[in-house]
Amino acid sequence: MSHLPKVFLLAKEMERELGRSKILQRKMQEVEMIPYILTSRLDKQALNFFESMRNAYFPVERNQVPAHLMLFHQLPYEPNTLSYMETIRSEVFTAEVTRLFFLGNGVAYAVESEQLNALHTTIKKHFHHVLIPQDLQGYRPHITVQNKVSPQTARDTMAILLKDFEPFTMDILGMDLWEYLGGKWDWKAFYPFDKP
Repeated sequence: MSHLPKVFLLAKEMERELGRSKILQRKMQEVEMIPYILTSRLDKQALNFFESMRNAYFPVERNQVPAHLMLFHQLPYEPNTLSYMETIRSEVFTAEVTRLFFLGNGVAYAVESEQLNALHTTIKKHFHHVLIPQDLQGYRPHITVQNKVSPQTARDTMAILLKDFEPFTMDILGMDLWEYLGGKWDWKAFYPFDKP
C-alpha cells in the first residue's frame, strides 16, 4: 500500500507527458498541413480591373484574398516545391478573358490560353503523386469576382456584368506562391517569366 502514491504520481506524470506529446504532434501536423497556393500573376491593368470587380461584388466579410487566377490550390509545403518552381521557364504570354459564367453562388470570368494550359500540365505532372482531387481534375482557368452569395444575387450580378462585357486579353507575367493561413494568404515568392 505504501507504494500506491508513487505509482499514482508516476501515472499522473505519464498522463501529463502524453498530453504534451499529443499537443506537439498536433502542432507538427498543422505545420505539415499548411499548403502552398500557386497563382498566375496578371498584368497591372487586368489585376486592377478584377480587384475592382471583386471589391464591388464579393461579400465583404469573405473577401480575404486578392483577385487571382488559380493554378494549384495545394502544393507541398517543403523546400523541394520552392526549388522546383525555380526551374520553370517561360516567356510572358497572353491570355484571353472570353466570357462570364455562373457558379451557382457566384460569378467568374473564364480565361483561355494554350500556354497557361501547358504550364498547368507541366506542373501537374511533377506533383501528380501529391495533388489533391481538386487539382487533379480538368483545369478550367477562371477569375472569381463573386462567391458565397445566393443564386438570385449571383444571377443579378451576372446580368449586370453581361451588359458591358467584351472579351479582352491580358498578359501573364509569372507565378506567385502563397502560404495558406486558414482563410487568408501570405505571399511567399514571385517567379517571373522572361520578357519576349
